[in-house]
Amino acid sequence: MNTKILKLLNEIYPLQITEIEVTNELYRCKADKGQFYARITNYKSFDEQIDEIRYTKFLYENGISVPAVVPSLRHNLLETITLDKAYLTVMYETAPGVHLQRKEWNSFILRELGRQIGKLHRVSRQYEQAFPENHINHWYDNEEYAFLKYIPEKEKKIREKAAQLLNEIKGLPRGVMNYGLLHGDLCLENVLVDKDSNITMIDFQDCEKHFYIFDLAVTIYSAMEYSFTGNENITDYGRSIAAAIIIGYQEQHHLSQEMIDKLPLFIRLKEMFEYSLMHMYWNQDTLSEEQVRIMNHFRIKIENNHTLLNLSEMYI
Repeated sequence: MNTKILKLLNEIYPLQITEIEVTNELYRCKADKGQFYARITNYKSFDEQIDEIRYTKFLYENGISVPAVVPSLRHNLLETITLDKAYLTVMYETAPGVHLQRKEWNSFILRELGRQIGKLHRVSRQYEQAFPENHINHWYDNEEYAFLKYIPEKEKKIREKAAQLLNEIKGLPRGVMNYGLLHGDLCLENVLVDKDSNITMIDFQDCEKHFYIFDLAVTIYSAMEYSFTGNENITDYGRSIAAAIIIGYQEQHHLSQEMIDKLPLFIRLKEMFEYSLMHMYWNQDTLSEEQVRIMNHFRIKIENNHTLLNLSEMYI
């Protein structure tokens, strides 16, 4: 299969690829001009993917550190590749930086990450002003937020909390400063950092229209889950992470104190999102012991309102 993919990619792109290697949903491509990454997927429709690519191309051209798109020989940003069936493919240049180890995340880098997210949202507003019509969904139209479709009816308490959570967030007032296009999955795995602490954001496949605070919630949630080493109180650690990220963010894009106060609400949305995905994608009849442990952990947390972050009396 890899040989066929290599041949097809060389027919599409001007790169003279010599070797490919599968890594997650991407194909790492070694070529005479360096290293590139091909995404070959039908995760979204052509219209959704081309608008995602146009969006990230706009971000790149306006100073946001995201991977550059490589046009095909036909000067297209998105092409079709036929394997067992037709797939959509896009080629990216390799982004600078690496995934930091747990102990390497610190307040300086997290503040810089917040700054880059703020800049991202500011430029996203410019994109929406220039291109108001696009096929990128509002968050609540994406299947991953159909919590009541996937969380079993027997879990009545969690379903009630899910419905209340969705209604509360959908009812929040929306404006150009607090709602618009964003990354949608800014976990630390989608952040690369180089030796000078410059940050690149990758994988915009889940970009959506949402409250900007959600990108911050996902980042803070991921930072607490991934970077906490157990050397201090987790509540204090969570507040220090949130403070660093929000302070950096406010340097580039203003969020009102009222929206910042909603951060724990969006942390809960992220937790419910993750729990629903477990039901959506995991085969409930063949769960491993680790999957059962994770689901029970989330279930207990959600049922007992044990949020990962409490920002009471914290003002930025």
